[in-house]
Amino acid sequence: MFTVMRPVLVLLLFVVTLASTAMGRSEFAGTNDRRGGSMALQSPEVPLCAAAHRVGQIVLAVNNNGTFGTGFSLGASGDCFTGGQVNSCEYPKGSSTQYLFAGCFWIGAVIGRDTVVSVGADGWSSVREIFPFRQPMIKRSIIDPESPDFEFAVSEEDYICTYTDTYTVGVPASFGQPHIPINIAVKEQSYAWSYAYAEDFVLFDYQVTSMNTRTIEELYLGLYVDADVYFDQSGNGYADDVTGFLQTQTRQYGGCSYLDTVNIAWLADNDGDLDALNPVPHVTGTRIVRTPAETLQISYNWWFSSGATALDFGPRERPNVGRLKEPFRDFGTGGTGTPEGDRNKYYIMRNQEFDYDQARVASISANDSLWLQPNPDNVEAWAVGKDTRYLLSFGPFEILPGQTLPLSFAYVGGRDLHTVPGNTANLPYDFEAYYENLDFSDLADNAAWAGWIYDNPGVDTDSDGFAGEYRLCPLDSIPADTGWLVTRYDTIWFVGDGIPDFRGATPPPAPKFWLHPSYSQIHVRFNGSRSETAKDLFTREIDFEGYRIYIGRDNRESSYSTVTSYDRENFNRLGWSPERRVWVPSETPFSRSELACLYGDSCNDPDFDPLRYTRVNPWVSPEDPDERYFFTQQDYNSSQLGIPGAIRKVYPDQPVPSHNNPDSADPSELTAERLFKYYEYEFTIENLLPTVPYYVNVTAFDYGSPRSGLPALETSVTIGAEYVIPYSDPDEIARSEPKVVAYPNPYRLDAAYRGMGFEGRSEVDRPDDRVRKIMFANLPPRCLITIFTIDGDLVRKIDHDMSPDDPNASYDEWDLITRNTQMIVSGLYYFTVEAEGRETQIGKIAIIK
Repeated sequence: MFTVMRPVLVLLLFVVTLASTAMGRSEFAGTNDRRGGSMALQSPEVPLCAAAHRVGQIVLAVNNNGTFGTGFSLGASGDCFTGGQVNSCEYPKGSSTQYLFAGCFWIGAVIGRDTVVSVGADGWSSVREIFPFRQPMIKRSIIDPESPDFEFAVSEEDYICTYTDTYTVGVPASFGQPHIPINIAVKEQSYAWSYAYAEDFVLFDYQVTSMNTRTIEELYLGLYVDADVYFDQSGNGYADDVTGFLQTQTRQYGGCSYLDTVNIAWLADNDGDLDALNPVPHVTGTRIVRTPAETLQISYNWWFSSGATALDFGPRERPNVGRLKEPFRDFGTGGTGTPEGDRNKYYIMRNQEFDYDQARVASISANDSLWLQPNPDNVEAWAVGKDTRYLLSFGPFEILPGQTLPLSFAYVGGRDLHTVPGNTANLPYDFEAYYENLDFSDLADNAAWAGWIYDNPGVDTDSDGFAGEYRLCPLDSIPADTGWLVTRYDTIWFVGDGIPDFRGATPPPAPKFWLHPSYSQIHVRFNGSRSETAKDLFTREIDFEGYRIYIGRDNRESSYSTVTSYDRENFNRLGWSPERRVWVPSETPFSRSELACLYGDSCNDPDFDPLRYTRVNPWVSPEDPDERYFFTQQDYNSSQLGIPGAIRKVYPDQPVPSHNNPDSADPSELTAERLFKYYEYEFTIENLLPTVPYYVNVTAFDYGSPRSGLPALETSVTIGAEYVIPYSDPDEIARSEPKVVAYPNPYRLDAAYRGMGFEGRSEVDRPDDRVRKIMFANLPPRCLITIFTIDGDLVRKIDHDMSPDDPNASYDEWDLITRNTQMIVSGLYYFTVEAEGRETQIGKIAIIK
């Protein structure tokens, strides 16, 4: 077991942040109204905006009105940065399974004699009381250091927005009470990564600032989540969801185990639909990683809403018991679930209830000393699953004018919660057997990583001498009178210093690459100047290991396959610990020559082979037989360049640059793009279908951290991928001006091109007639394609305007939709291609039914 240790200097894990900030009174000041707060504003100052976190495996929508997911987005159409479709919460990416209807921010307080609550939404009465404020949403990213989005970025995908509850015009009354602003402004920042350890969560950081001229008292913050779970095309899986709260999970490190505190509210489909064609076996949840104080009251309430009062249900404590010992509160709706109106919402935010898991609802009897018994006639349906939602809330806080409260949480996904089909047969009366068939390990692992990224364990961020909390895992011991005396420990940090870091280990930056198509081939050229010289943002070490080239027929991660790879020749060393009886890996890999120096006859020993020493045949020190090691390859050691099937150096004789600054380099060291020739590579992908599109990407990866179990990190396979058709060389087209061709021609409406993989491969949510396409090839980079009926009626115009350097400059497509957004009918059509300085070309297209 671990021994938990705390350094002598002890600070609070969570720090109350009640100081004026950049978002303080100077930015948000207003004039007084009758309640002593700021004057309510008339209407939102900036437009509503929806954006999507897409870099990781959890694809999550965020909005600038205090909500996430798409259910409460107030009609913002498309991603306001890309214009693309915004999924509510697709998990894993590309699966078309949804795990969230919507979530939102709640804040409640007492101001004078008023008890008020402002909500992004309430999920039942369509109340909206929070709107964007002062500035449009901002996007940042650490992916490309040369991009204008790089400055001040924290993650691979940052979204920053600000919103407020001060607007009143057009805001409807809630349960008969007009909206009364608390007068707060919230700066929300959300972060996402594609790395293996961080791809399953999105971190949110809130800064809640008072714009009130009087102290806001008894303030509570809350996160409301309605996580409907279903396959995208069904859209009807919301009525069989279950929720619960996971407090701890047993975790392993080396030979030690410990009980980790994860504290995550979760919601999932009741059985994962494991027997269905499109199962939803996973789970998502909310983990709070920072609150404004270490000691506070936490409430976890869940309920489901219904117009039939007997079915509007949520767990409720008996009168005058529990932590508050208050009389029973009648919500005035006839049900015990939905808290309508500000006063009821505020009550449920501060009630200090910690509801039992939904699967346990039938176990609450009439004799329960804490909980009111649910209606026995309904428990069977309630335990098995309903349209469930939950609220995590905490407080109370006091916030002075112009001061700020911090709040950080992670929305986390976990794989394969459900592993046994038909598990709901154990409900409602054998919830223990039901839970034995649930696997929370991946959810707990991801929740732990979210906490570590927020606040790095063992890192003294503010340099005050406190780096967090750690456990000691015994490594060596000797006999003693009372048993064994531990002589050597491994220090495992598990909590940081309470100061946010929002930082983790990163893979090397992806190389820049260029694609040059020709008939049935794609030539890939890339430069790894950044990849091979960049230091990890977390470890500050250069940990580059290698490159991989991928190709896929669409941009889903599951569609890609590795064409070739290169990695440095190096080896992991594992040493034997006789007391723990485990092999312990070293922190960083060794080169062959380094191992030869340590364990061979000499550093230049040509006969030394690290792989000769295995787990069953280790290297043994001649001085100490307990000192034993064996060695494994780090990756594949595919380190030979230029051999058949391998990546080649473009300039194989180019020496290593004298330094890493191109501005100070000799011109002979640089390419035309002012990148170092030494890091320039190429590879040709051959034997491709010449008339279909491919996605190509080049990634970089590191060697991870073998000692801590962190796997090698690789840049995203999907981010930065390029779309190209291996049909003809754009430069050759510019020289020879060949005839424009359209294909497939004739186009058969009944040919099932989609089923053969030629169209609509990644658009599973669109019908067949909306993914059709006819390709035009041999186009000039800039031209106008016009399509007519045989009678001369205009059908569609396509303005083809691309850079001549784009590998797809000679291609475009028609989706078989007319200019009036109608589907095309069978018949004969003709097209013209007009380009400046070139003769107009005419061709025919046949559409066959």
